[in-house]
Amino acid sequence: MKIGIIGYGAMAQSLCRLLAVHAPQIQVVKVLIRSGSKAQTKPLSLGAEFAFTTEQFLAADLDMVVECAGHAALKQVGPDVLKSGVDLLIASVGAMADAPTEQALIESALQSGAKLRIPAGAVGGLDVLGAAKLAGIDTVIYSSRKHPKAWRGTPAEKLVDLEHLTKPTTFFVGDARHAAMTFPQNANVAAVVALASIGFDRTQVTLTADPSATGNTHGIHAKGNFGEVTLTISGKTLADNPKTSMLAPLSLVRSLMNLEQTVVVG
Repeated sequence: MKIGIIGYGAMAQSLCRLLAVHAPQIQVVKVLIRSGSKAQTKPLSLGAEFAFTTEQFLAADLDMVVECAGHAALKQVGPDVLKSGVDLLIASVGAMADAPTEQALIESALQSGAKLRIPAGAVGGLDVLGAAKLAGIDTVIYSSRKHPKAWRGTPAEKLVDLEHLTKPTTFFVGDARHAAMTFPQNANVAAVVALASIGFDRTQVTLTADPSATGNTHGIHAKGNFGEVTLTISGKTLADNPKTSMLAPLSLVRSLMNLEQTVVVG
């Protein structure tokens, strides 16, 4: 399988390293970045090349594109990828909380027959939520607890004093749509949970900064006709990006590997 990657930050670089170890048969051939980006100085996988325009990127013979560049890049490039007929696996799922972006991506996929693929990311239990939705889900609450440094550079800085917290402090309670759009670097998991269950407007979210946190903790609690499920995942973060769980790029690798597996679980 030949893939292209949009973006080359911590997530994309981790993805390339993991593919080399776990799925060397999946070849990265193109990486799309902005001209003049510092990422251009970073080493690429063997056989890969940088592309600086969408046209140059899509001119390659790609079987799959993986987005690792953030909401703005997904909004700008995602529809063109799907219109070209190439499946798109996205890390910045929170961008779909913006209704026009969601519509543009879906319509582009329908136009060409390409698939918009959403990985589990840093959480599990999406298979349970998807099955439970068929029986009926009444409520879904997603919670995220991270160290204050993971919330730096976000609107959380205006809501709490991140530098001087002495105890866990919840600074956002609301629906998944507002969470994903307000905290685009931190709330992609909220978007994934919402899409897997009862939607952006009904899924409730709490975001917490905890000075004692040693990683990112994600919680899901859902109730409905199916019964009740509670799930907690405490994951380590990427060394060079505390906002992102280590499981996020691993989930991308698993999604790609599943496309080539004879037996697919989950």
